[in-house]
Amino acid sequence: MTVVCLDLEGVLVPEIWIAFAKASGISELTRTTREEPDYDKLMKWRLEILRQHNLGLPEIEAIIQTIEPMEGAKAFLDELRSLTQVFIVSDTFTQFGMPLMKKLGYPTLLCNSLQVDQDGKITDYTMRVENSKLTTVKALQAMGYETVAAGDSYNDLGMIKASKAGFLFKSTDKIKAENPEIPALETYEDLLKAIKSQL
Repeated sequence: MTVVCLDLEGVLVPEIWIAFAKASGISELTRTTREEPDYDKLMKWRLEILRQHNLGLPEIEAIIQTIEPMEGAKAFLDELRSLTQVFIVSDTFTQFGMPLMKKLGYPTLLCNSLQVDQDGKITDYTMRVENSKLTTVKALQAMGYETVAAGDSYNDLGMIKASKAGFLFKSTDKIKAENPEIPALETYEDLLKAIKSQL
């Protein structure tokens, strides 16, 4: 059986940190895994900025409530889920992701978690496993599944390259240029067609 592993932010929903950066006026928070390959470095930098501005989870949650799936994302996901099992494999956090899963019809979300103190301040984060996207794909393969993967950022490349087929979706010109062997797609129609060809 072939299962599908999809990134969340930039593929199905807008980037949460970019939305929060715009709402809070903190432009530094627009930096994502599209620009910074080192996730630990990126997250420590983000948490330090939140501390400097005395912001925490409640402020971010309020913005997440206003985020809607990208146009066509839920219909794409619904059709894909009618064909095979789909895992949303993300480096976001349970606290960020679950409100968005409700809007996407509750697909399975595999992600990380935040450590939050009693005042709602984010003190740290916990990765589900090291190199979570690649590790997830390898674990599924170890259970006898073949995987097809799609994502838009540096942290998606491991799971894309380890799968029997993988696609860049709405990625940056830089990432596409650095990985010319990976088909780069821009529409849900094209992504669905490409994935269907592998099922």
